[in-house]
Amino acid sequence: MKSSTGRWVGGQDFFNRDAELKNLGRLIRDRNHVLLSGQRRMGKTSVVRELGRRFESTGWLFFFSDVEGATCPEDAIAGIAQAAHSYRPIATRYASSMGNWIKANIEELGALEFKIRIRAGLDAQNWKRSGEQLFHEMAAQDKKVLLAIDELPIFLKRMLAEDGNPSRVEEFLSWFRGVVQSLGDDCPTLIVSGSVGLEPLVHRLGISDRINHLYSYRLKPWDRATSIACFERLAESNGLACESAVAEAVYESLGIGIPHHVQSFFARLSDYCAINERRQVTLENVNEVYRTELLGSSGQSDLVHYETRLKDTFDDETYSVAMKILAEAAVQGAFTISARRSLEKQYESIMSGPSERISEAVDVLEHDGYLIHANCAHRFPSRLLKDWFASRYRDHHTPLDPESREH
Repeated sequence: MKSSTGRWVGGQDFFNRDAELKNLGRLIRDRNHVLLSGQRRMGKTSVVRELGRRFESTGWLFFFSDVEGATCPEDAIAGIAQAAHSYRPIATRYASSMGNWIKANIEELGALEFKIRIRAGLDAQNWKRSGEQLFHEMAAQDKKVLLAIDELPIFLKRMLAEDGNPSRVEEFLSWFRGVVQSLGDDCPTLIVSGSVGLEPLVHRLGISDRINHLYSYRLKPWDRATSIACFERLAESNGLACESAVAEAVYESLGIGIPHHVQSFFARLSDYCAINERRQVTLENVNEVYRTELLGSSGQSDLVHYETRLKDTFDDETYSVAMKILAEAAVQGAFTISARRSLEKQYESIMSGPSERISEAVDVLEHDGYLIHANCAHRFPSRLLKDWFASRYRDHHTPLDPESREH
């Protein structure tokens, strides 16, 4: 099992998730369209790709399209077409049906050039017809098709941020649902995922019914035993000797079994031993690497992702509210009812609808796994995230609820 901290994994490097793959496989074979959600770094892309690999081995076609970079429907359609380029019968029929702007044999075009040429022929007037044709070509195949669309929420939020007009998001999702429903059982089976939540977005826009054709499935963190087993497998596979209870100490330090964080902690410990010529990882090493590496400058690239995704999710004012909530939960240990009242009072003179913005921020932070609700307050389930946010805001955060300080 290879150590991997920045890419999706599959095959022999894919660890656990047997129950989730079994459940998702059952849903897909029953022709359910799935909305896969879960907090950051939970391994959603790895699960989707491993699922696709397994379905391919049974004769299905699997296409994976990442639409994070799309800014308009035309980009998204071209991205899905790029994914389908790998299966020539679909690519050839789709290209020929859309006109003659692709003046080359499909066999001579790589996937990226195919996408570029398709995109050149798309505009605001024809993207719906073109997208429908693409889905029809997939539906016409003798083989069953599993189509994964990753980062759909990011694409929709980027489109919304461009002009602040929710009608464009509603138009795309209504078209998308309409195509799926019109094809019925012949439609490619869909699995939609993303690193920000789609459900909070459509709820906020009042268009939750636009995704009611998707079955919501949440990917949860590893439990304690699985997290420990993964660390021990990594250590064994990569020849890293560890003192007794090191794997347990790693899990306790993290506080929750987020796969990427388990992998990242292992990689940092491995590097630490190599640099310092250590033959064995000790419990003291776990504490030192957690403090100096995971929470230090070298760990910034891993954790700053959590902030950048919130910037992609909220407008500027709601982002400011969300960061206040996270700072309070990190520094004080909890975002309490009293802290919420204090935050509402702070913002009531400088923004409209502070209560609604706080509710929106809390809903997203809870949905995306930053916070959980317990004992009438919101807290970090991840010790790593709590400690990281606390280190950033401890020196310049004025407590909203001074009485809530947890030790």
